[in-house]
Amino acid sequence: MNMSQYSEVFSTLRTPQTQPIPGSAQVSNEGGGFSWEVDDWTLLERFLTLGSEEPNVVVPKDEKEERAVNIKMRTIENAQGCLRCVQADGIRVVNKVVEVSEAGQAPKNDPAIFVLAIAAGLGNLETRQAAFGALPLVARTGTHLFSFVEDVQKFRGWGRALKNAVARWYTGRSADRAAYQAVKYQQRGGYSHRDLLRQAHPVGPTPEHQALFHWITRKEVQENVPMIVRAFTKAQQTDNVADIVRLIAEYPKLTWEMIPTELLGDAKVWEALLPNLPMTALIRNLGRMSANGLLVPMSQAVRTVVEHLSNVDRLRQERVHPLAVLNALRTYQSGHGVKGSLTWNPVSQVVDALDKAFYLCFGNVEPVGKPMELCLDVSDSMTWNDVAGMPGINPRVASAAMALITANVEPQARIMAFCDSLVPVDISPRQRLDDVIRTIKGLRMGATDCSLPMTDALRAQRKVDTFVVYTDSVTNTGGIHPSQALQEYRRKMGIPAKLVVVAMEANRFTIADPNDSGMLDVVGFNTATPSLISGFARR
Repeated sequence: MNMSQYSEVFSTLRTPQTQPIPGSAQVSNEGGGFSWEVDDWTLLERFLTLGSEEPNVVVPKDEKEERAVNIKMRTIENAQGCLRCVQADGIRVVNKVVEVSEAGQAPKNDPAIFVLAIAAGLGNLETRQAAFGALPLVARTGTHLFSFVEDVQKFRGWGRALKNAVARWYTGRSADRAAYQAVKYQQRGGYSHRDLLRQAHPVGPTPEHQALFHWITRKEVQENVPMIVRAFTKAQQTDNVADIVRLIAEYPKLTWEMIPTELLGDAKVWEALLPNLPMTALIRNLGRMSANGLLVPMSQAVRTVVEHLSNVDRLRQERVHPLAVLNALRTYQSGHGVKGSLTWNPVSQVVDALDKAFYLCFGNVEPVGKPMELCLDVSDSMTWNDVAGMPGINPRVASAAMALITANVEPQARIMAFCDSLVPVDISPRQRLDDVIRTIKGLRMGATDCSLPMTDALRAQRKVDTFVVYTDSVTNTGGIHPSQALQEYRRKMGIPAKLVVVAMEANRFTIADPNDSGMLDVVGFNTATPSLISGFARR
């Protein structure tokens, strides 16, 4: 080899992605290329937000089994990382779990409950006390409590600390609130409130609590039992629509879960429930209400739905996550459920209201006003898993929805897509989300070259202040690493360009150089992410 040939195969400025950058701490990623490995605290944050669940897609049996194994291994890796964080600083872990859960930053609460169970079962004494103390903040519903008990049983038995924590979950809230949870969420995963009370033996602080506990364990209605229990008991004994409608009017806190199943197909029942329907229940039952004839164009019921979905305060107070809205939009617009045979005719006013609610859930994002390129990884690996187990919402689709948040407020934002080549993508921030989903699904897939946004901008001499790349960081092709491509862009364009890597998978990889202050890792579909991108780009 001559001197130029030596430098071609060993360079810190231009290294093929199938090799690590010389002198760096890069590791092999899932696609056979090389990326940086994030630390356990970053992995913890990704897991709390994105989880790791098997996708609900139709694939060949052998491929489905392979995916299930991969998800299992990723869950184990995430759990081991969470445990290392608990062992290093358990209080910090508990605080992070509470922060993510209380603020509604994650699409699902299950990962937060699981990590809290690890802290409560495997942490030191101080950590266990903090975890049990945080239980009511993270496990806010009966279903959450059942999940926590199920999870923590994998790490410890029914000791005094767990019994006291479960007892406080019931006695630490008013009898009315405890009763609401008892009748709305009756059992899950083999656990019921009766099971937990018989283990924890809580002593009711008021006569109403004592009457509630008596009803839960023996199903006998005593004089002091909370009103919602009386209403629930009456509802379960009713098989007449008119009687149920009158009961809902008399007891507005009755929810659809408390109504006999055989009556839920009647539009009159849902018409009575609609004014006081919790927001999450509303978006989950839009298809059912359209199928039974309640939601029809220009109806009062549709106006009520639109009004609810436009209520910013309610969306935030009830912790409605934008991914839940995106999932509801996708399902409702399709005209049929993911499972079962239910079909309906989508009402355009409802579709528009869901579209607007998606943006409202992220809150206000301050515009930067500088040139930004929002770059979507649409490679094959971005379709392997669903985000937070939401059927059909894989990272490929979710990244486009995330990009629209920034594009809607940034006047100089440009949306691009890439895999092993730059893919033309016709997405406007004025498009509806369902249109964007169809566009992204129609794009070609291939291998992953995360350097393309920077190399193409340099080739075309485009002035870019911040590159925002939505990716799983499983980059594996191309003659230069993304971090090197950014550095080359900075040198040749004379622009101190930044790179924000939006992680769309709860894995250990990132294309951002941890030693470069101009590169930032954030988690996709954390509700705080658009503001973090804006703040970093403004620096």
